Amino acid sequence: MSRECLNRCLKVFKMKASTLDKISCFLAELMGTAILVFLGCMGCVKTDLFPNNHLQIILNFGFAVLIAIQCFGCVSGAHLNPSVTVAAYIYDLVSLPMAFVYFVGQMLGGFIGYGLLMALLPPSTLNVPNGLCVTLPHSEVNNLQAFGIEFVATGILVIVCCGVWDPRNAKHHDSVAIRFGLAIACLACAAGPFTGASMNPARSFAPALWNGNFLKHWIYWLAPLSGAGITAIAYKTVFRREVVEAQVVSDEKLRQLEDVQLS
Repeated sequence: MSRECLNRCLKVFKMKASTLDKISCFLAELMGTAILVFLGCMGCVKTDLFPNNHLQIILNFGFAVLIAIQCFGCVSGAHLNPSVTVAAYIYDLVSLPMAFVYFVGQMLGGFIGYGLLMALLPPSTLNVPNGLCVTLPHSEVNNLQAFGIEFVATGILVIVCCGVWDPRNAKHHDSVAIRFGLAIACLACAAGPFTGASMNPARSFAPALWNGNFLKHWIYWLAPLSGAGITAIAYKTVFRREVVEAQVVSDEKLRQLEDVQLS
């Protein structure tokens, strides 16, 4: 019934199935990034009754990523991050036009997510010196060091992505949302005190735009995008291997045999 309704809608609006797929991916990236920014930045709010700490913030961002991937991973892959989309394009997972669709959805989603946060929270909770959730390097970290930290952190994130996308790992995606959530939490735990551990231009751009604070903002574009691109090229060249279908069938039969023996 749902398939028939979909076909009717496509005929009524004279829309191709591929166009509908693009719209679905756009909306998934928009809503997923909005969830990431909304929940992640809300976890950075401090109040007299509920003071937060570094561990709370990193776990909150990790859980926000987990929720977004669980919701929209089956729709668009839940990149939620222009850096991840750059890596996916290099890895031949998305076309250039589709990468642009993802990018627009992510940037708009981040803007909407932070705007919703500002609309729902009391103004007193948003009045922090540099703006709530605005990413800035630590005062003792120079620009080159901040660039390097964001570059390396994003590179590690992209290695995780490439490992998930690797054809040899195609049958092991059952807990991807948890893996990425924990990976983000780990990277944020390490890099957060020094740069804010953005690794994501969409996540940094929205708070900067709403607060009008673009101090050293270039770091949070150039470092993640270049780190993602170089890492994806390196992984694709050095580590990626295509899986032969016969090998996949053989491995599946072996797993079935092991299951029978264990049971």
